[in-house]
Amino acid sequence: MISDIQEILVDEKAIEKRVSELGSQISGDYQGKNPILVCVLKGSSVFFADLIRKMPIPIEIEFLKASSYGSRAQSSGKIELRGDLSMEVKGRHILLVEDIVDTGNTLKYLLERFENLGAEEVKVCSLLDKPHRREQRVIADYIGFKIPNEFVVGYGLDFAQKYRNLPYIGILKKEIYE
Repeated sequence: MISDIQEILVDEKAIEKRVSELGSQISGDYQGKNPILVCVLKGSSVFFADLIRKMPIPIEIEFLKASSYGSRAQSSGKIELRGDLSMEVKGRHILLVEDIVDTGNTLKYLLERFENLGAEEVKVCSLLDKPHRREQRVIADYIGFKIPNEFVVGYGLDFAQKYRNLPYIGILKKEIYE
């Protein structure tokens, strides 16, 4: 599995440091607001777990499974949402926690969905931002790392359900996904 990685883009120590900084910043911004943090499964699960442990404020958590990739390396452009919310979001502060903002298709869909459900405020925290691939005009409010236009895996991100358990973000060799 490690031999499938072309290069480590963001190592464990850098991830740990940045997640701590984000947890602190978000906690300050959401002090007294009791936000709902929504983990967009599956890719953001590792980031989400680490992030919420760095937030010493009252929060509630929710999970959504949304994807436009399936087991492909390119987005299909069609958003697949499985499952639904188990709590009321009307009038609440929502923080969507994403693994990566790439094309922006999934994020745009989710932002519109939460606004239509009557959330008071919807913000986004993304571990990774890949602005060169953007198809939709969406911007994350909190970003871990801006990355180049490379296919990355690790720390929750996958290709065909593999590599999620790598403790770093790595560039996957092209021969693996082409």
